[in-house]
Amino acid sequence: MDKLQFKTTIKCSGCIEKVTPFLNETAGQKNWEVDLQDPAKVLTIPNSENITSASIIKALEDAGYKAEKI
Repeated sequence: MDKLQFKTTIKCSGCIEKVTPFLNETAGQKNWEVDLQDPAKVLTIPNSENITSASIIKALEDAGYKAEKI
């Protein structure tokens, strides 16, 4: 299983609440997490089978945030 990681503009738990429906639909419920302690606010998708980087970036853009694959 490959994992995907993105540097994001998500900053707080309120931001996570906002992106949750978008990421749950795209990546799957409980299949993603954002490390708010990391200065880059890294979004990790541990099981990325059948998930494209472009679809995650678009989901975050739809929620009003930016992401860059790392």
